[in-house]
Amino acid sequence: MADNKAKSTKPANKTPPRSPSDPTKDRAAKRLSCDSNSSHEGAMAGEISALEEAFRKFAIHGDTRATGKEMHGKNWSKLCKDCQVIDGKNVTVTDVDIVFSKIKGKSSRTITFEQFKEALQELSKKRFKEKSDEEAIQEIYKLIEGKAPIISGVTKAISSPTVSRLTDTSKFTGSHKERFDPSGKGKGRAGREDLVDASGYVSGYKHAGTYDHKVQGSKIIES
Repeated sequence: MADNKAKSTKPANKTPPRSPSDPTKDRAAKRLSCDSNSSHEGAMAGEISALEEAFRKFAIHGDTRATGKEMHGKNWSKLCKDCQVIDGKNVTVTDVDIVFSKIKGKSSRTITFEQFKEALQELSKKRFKEKSDEEAIQEIYKLIEGKAPIISGVTKAISSPTVSRLTDTSKFTGSHKERFDPSGKGKGRAGREDLVDASGYVSGYKHAGTYDHKVQGSKIIES
């Protein structure tokens, strides 16, 4: 009986009791930890969103059916030109085309945002040779973030003697001259056909139409 009692006896718990903690302090510590994590994640998300926003703006440029999730080679080249990724020395148009062909799939004509970042990583090594890989990719991101496609202005007409001679109506001669009035405005049908003037006035009379006005005015006075 003594042996059974000895076996059934449980060993004493040697773990020291936990000291009571302040639940308010615990909640505050957790909140600070969450705030620091969320602020770090927010900073990273802001950096990525700025780059992705630029990617989408260039991806839909000139294509009303584009969704902004994929980018064609033409818009990729425009992005590199407008954002000065192409400097003409370290990175050329040929380099941009080679990287695009390397990154995209064999049967694909576009690149996704993830492939876009891979392409930038390839170009950053050539664009910023003096910097480390991490610094180079950050520098090339700065060139693109917040940018949008540059829309060229309307092409101005070239002023030349040949063009002015063809467009200046005051220099026209012969039948072409008769098609325009002194201000340069076209006469329409009157400038193309000989219309019969049935007004009763001599051709070139400056006061045409005044006779009816005088006659009607005299009739009103007499009545």
